[in-house]
Amino acid sequence: MGNQVVISVGTFILLLTGLLLGYVLSQLVLGFLAFNLLTFFGTLSLILIFGTLYYVLFWQLRRQQSRPSTINEGIPNQVEEDVSNSFLKNRLIAKLSGDAAAAERLIEQAKQTYPGMPENWYCERVLDDLERDRP
Repeated sequence: MGNQVVISVGTFILLLTGLLLGYVLSQLVLGFLAFNLLTFFGTLSLILIFGTLYYVLFWQLRRQQSRPSTINEGIPNQVEEDVSNSFLKNRLIAKLSGDAAAAERLIEQAKQTYPGMPENWYCERVLDDLERDRP
């Protein structure tokens, strides 16, 4: 929402400054406005304002487009969790000499005993219990 406000206000000011700059330049070219130090600095300031707003507006647009959408922002974290979960499950299965069914049963038991915990917590819990129980 904040970026949209910046873009909207910037676009409005850019349009207004562009119109004013066009008017001043046209009056200078047509000779209806005398060229002196005041009109020189006024025109120069309008050009600087127009250029700065143009740069900031398109920089903001580019920044908004390069940022991932809110739908995809959680995906890297989900991928990291999945990798962590599969690593822990593989360690657990290796501890149980390749018995994947036993690993799943132990994880399900831990889920029933300690409900509401993250998936990797159950794997860590079962691994800790196995390490503690084995000499």
